[in-house]
Amino acid sequence: MTDTTAERATPDSTRVPREIGIRRRYASERRFKACGLIAILIGLACLAILLFTVISKGYTAFLQTEMRLPITFEKSVIDPKGEAANNPRVLMMANYPTLARDALARELGVDPKDRAYSRSLSGMVSNGVRTQLRDMVLADPSLIGTTQDVWVLVEANIDSAFKGQIDLSVDEGRRKINDLQVTWMKELADRGVLKKRFNTGIFVNGASSRPETAGVGVAIIGSAYMMLTVLVLALPIGVAASIYLEEFAPKNRWTDLIEVNINNLAAVPSIVFGLLGLAIFINFAGLPRSASLVGGLVLTLMTLPTIIIATRAALKAVPPSIRSAALGVGASKMQMVFHHVLPLAAPGILTGTIIGLAQALGETAPLLLIGMVAFVADYPTTPLQPATALPVQIFMWANEAERAFVERTSGAIIILLMFLAVMNITAIILRRRFERRW
Repeated sequence: MTDTTAERATPDSTRVPREIGIRRRYASERRFKACGLIAILIGLACLAILLFTVISKGYTAFLQTEMRLPITFEKSVIDPKGEAANNPRVLMMANYPTLARDALARELGVDPKDRAYSRSLSGMVSNGVRTQLRDMVLADPSLIGTTQDVWVLVEANIDSAFKGQIDLSVDEGRRKINDLQVTWMKELADRGVLKKRFNTGIFVNGASSRPETAGVGVAIIGSAYMMLTVLVLALPIGVAASIYLEEFAPKNRWTDLIEVNINNLAAVPSIVFGLLGLAIFINFAGLPRSASLVGGLVLTLMTLPTIIIATRAALKAVPPSIRSAALGVGASKMQMVFHHVLPLAAPGILTGTIIGLAQALGETAPLLLIGMVAFVADYPTTPLQPATALPVQIFMWANEAERAFVERTSGAIIILLMFLAVMNITAIILRRRFERRW
């Protein structure tokens, strides 16, 4: 009787530790899932904070405060001696800011020659009005002697104050806009003369020491030249190298060494490629500093490993049966690769190329070393002319002392993120559109 009871109790006694072990394993899995979920939430929270910080500080850069002034293009100011017909340079040297100051004084009903108002009036209008009015007169000299309604930019501090970025409640001596200018600003805003309008200048203007006239137009053109150089050089070289290594190269120690070096190059810090470009393309080859071509060559060296690795992965993903079938019907190895394997690997190659270009677009360190931090206000017409790039422009604006450059910096970051988002979304769409599942 006792033996039978003991035998029946044995399975129950072993089941209890087993159930405890199962519960512990399930608890461990739940803890691991919870840790993974927490890690994802922390990452998303950091990304949300970053985007909120950038967007909250930068969205105002896409709005610019302007005022509509009836400007009289007085001949006594523009061409007092009537020499413009024989010497067009006279039109370029005229004191155009005076015209804007006088128009503002008439709008406010004050005497522009009164020293109590003169300095405050000049501090209301951006000095960029000189270029704006000069270009208008050069384009149409018949404007001289007429009065035209012109939207002109306000000075950076007035713009910041109108956007609420300056605390106007503090003492006048502790802010860059005086009480008289604050009064005028509110009066002009109430009359509809002063408004916030969409800032096209941030997309088309070049570098400027004045925040209200600064833009990323030159940087966008410079980045476009560099990306074109990278695409023209890195794509064919990278694809050709990948095809050789994957399809034609014999498997020996030399190809293994090349593969290891390619993988290592993909992890090399970008500043090392900048040093390499400085030594080879500028010091040895004698190419001009700050040129988009040099930047493109440096970024090509940096992007090549990424394209080679992505292309080789795309070629490996093509089933061996495709190769066997092509060779079985009499195709040569060259025909097999270029007529069958390469078209099927094209989506992965395009995706890797676009991702490599997006990575190159956001690089700053190598471009700093080859001198692309130059102050460039004019559009480059060729890749050999001085230019800058979007990330470098952001770097330069971040070092400016003017507070108005803070929103310009964040605005430029938003533009760069938009370009990167478009490139990455394009890569995803192309991959889903053309990829084949085996």
